[in-house]
Amino acid sequence: MKLPKEIINGILIFAGIAVFFLLMEVLNLSNLFYLRLLNVFFIFYGVNRTLKMNLAEGKNGFVPNAISAMITSFTSVVISIAALLIYSYAKGGDRYVKSLSEAFMFGGEPSVTTYCLSLFFEGTASCIIVTLLLMLYWNNKYAAD
Repeated sequence: MKLPKEIINGILIFAGIAVFFLLMEVLNLSNLFYLRLLNVFFIFYGVNRTLKMNLAEGKNGFVPNAISAMITSFTSVVISIAALLIYSYAKGGDRYVKSLSEAFMFGGEPSVTTYCLSLFFEGTASCIIVTLLLMLYWNNKYAAD
């Protein structure tokens, strides 16, 4: 069974983000919050790759491509949050999240689930923004309604 390109590209985004964050951890740069913002480039790459593949296959409908882009980015968010949940508990649970949240502006002492839930909402917003930006970028390639 062949996986859909949206899932494959979502896994590719996750792999890029995971390697990037693990590299930041190894290089002791994980406390620099602005480096964490670079993960959006992995999302742009994967979603753009999905849209290019759709166009190469002759799929040029605006709405189906927007849905395909959202599925790609949302897949990466779900996998990334699941991996973060597992990784956080492996590194010490709430103590690890407390060390992470010092670099962010979290109020109080977030738990692992609170941290993951807030990153889930942030990731979902990022999915929507990236999809809209890339759909605007590729707008002239799609069939008019």
